[in-house]
Amino acid sequence: MQVTIDKNSGYCFGVEYAIQMAEEEMEHSKMLYCLGDIVHNSMEVQRLYEKGLRIIDREQMKELRDCKLLIRAHGEPPSTYELALKNNIELIDASCPVVLKLQNRVKHAFDQIEEDRGQIVIYGQPGHAEVIGLAGQTGDQAIVITTEADLDKIDFTRPVTLFSQTTKSTKGFYRMKELIEERIRLANPAGNEVLFDANDSICRQVSNREPQLQKFSREHDVVVFVSGKKSSNGKALYGVCKAENDRSYFIENETEIDNSWFNPDDRVGICGATSTPMWLMERVARHIEQLPLLETAQ
Repeated sequence: MQVTIDKNSGYCFGVEYAIQMAEEEMEHSKMLYCLGDIVHNSMEVQRLYEKGLRIIDREQMKELRDCKLLIRAHGEPPSTYELALKNNIELIDASCPVVLKLQNRVKHAFDQIEEDRGQIVIYGQPGHAEVIGLAGQTGDQAIVITTEADLDKIDFTRPVTLFSQTTKSTKGFYRMKELIEERIRLANPAGNEVLFDANDSICRQVSNREPQLQKFSREHDVVVFVSGKKSSNGKALYGVCKAENDRSYFIENETEIDNSWFNPDDRVGICGATSTPMWLMERVARHIEQLPLLETAQ
C-alpha cells in the first residue's frame, strides 16, 4: 500500500506566521493570551497550550489588564484595539496581511456607499472570527450571507457591495453573485439601475487548493482529509475531495481512522485544511502504514 501526503496541504502563510509569532513570544515569557483559537485545530491548540498559550474570548478580554495578547491571523474589529488601549494590553498582532487588506477595502467601501444608503454584504460564516472583524469595519452594519435564504436580508432597490470571507469557496461566491444580480433585476422591473459591485476577495493561496485537491483526490483510491471540526475551510476543502472521490474520509486525528476504509493495494492520499499542521498529517500517515489489518493482508 502506498501512502502519500499532499505537498500542497497544511498551513497557509497567514496561520504559519501567527503560530511563529506566538512561539517566538513564548520563548521570552511564561504565558501569552490569544483571543480565540489561534488555529481551528484542537491538536495544535493543545501543543501550544503546553508551551504557555492561553485562549480567551472577548468577554474574558474585558477583565485583562497590563498583559500581552496575540491577535490571530483572522484579524479583529476596531473595538478590540480600542479595548486593548483602554486596558493597557500590549497586542502581538499576527493578523494575516490578506485579511488586513480586505478590512481596509471593506471600510473604504462602507464609507463611500453609506451616503447613498448602500449595503455592504459579506459572503461568509456568521460568527466566524474573520467575518466579525470585517463587519466591525462597518460598525456591524454589514449583511452576512451564507445561503440563498440569507439573500432576503438585502434590499435590492438599494446599492449593494459584495465581499467574501477569504476562505470561502470560489464557486459559492460566484453563485451568490449571480443570485444577487438576478434579484436586482427582478426588484427593478422598470429598468432602474441599481449599483452592484462584486469583489472576489477570496485568498488565492486558499482557492488554488481546490483544483489541486481535485487532482490529488482523483489520483488516489482513498483520501483521508485531516482537519479540525471547527474549520470552515476544512469543511469546504473536504467537500472538494468527496465530490471527486467517494472514498474520502474526514478525521480530526488518527484515533478516528477505521481499518475497513482500506484495502492492501490502495493508494492512500493524506491531505488537510489551511489550519492543519504538517506534523499531524505525518502522524496520520504513519498510523495508516502500521494498521494491523494491512500487515495481516500483506
